[in-house]
Amino acid sequence: MDKILINDLKIFAYHGVNPEEKEDGQNFYIDLEISLDIKNACQSDDLNDTVSYAKIIKTAIRVFTAEKYDLLERAAQVVTDAIFEEYEKVEAIKIRLKKPEAPIKADFGYVAVELERVR
Repeated sequence: MDKILINDLKIFAYHGVNPEEKEDGQNFYIDLEISLDIKNACQSDDLNDTVSYAKIIKTAIRVFTAEKYDLLERAAQVVTDAIFEEYEKVEAIKIRLKKPEAPIKADFGYVAVELERVR
């Protein structure tokens, strides 16, 4: 299966279970692995034979910042659902949602959830 990859999409948003997370916000990073058949695009050089990664990024930012979620799991699912809804060529999605500034008293790079969904 062919893939479009988007890594470390930085989005400032207001997700988390703590009140200060919903009030102050923080940076999140999204990695997307979009599976689809792009054989025709490889031959045609026509954007209509694939999906625009720029448009996928706009979709992810729009839905990720539209509401405030308690759980990373829910926020990741909302992004996944929107991509499936808006881009019929997408056959599968793997999303990793990273939260490097989680209010945890420990030294860590990030906490994250990863979902894999197939249409």
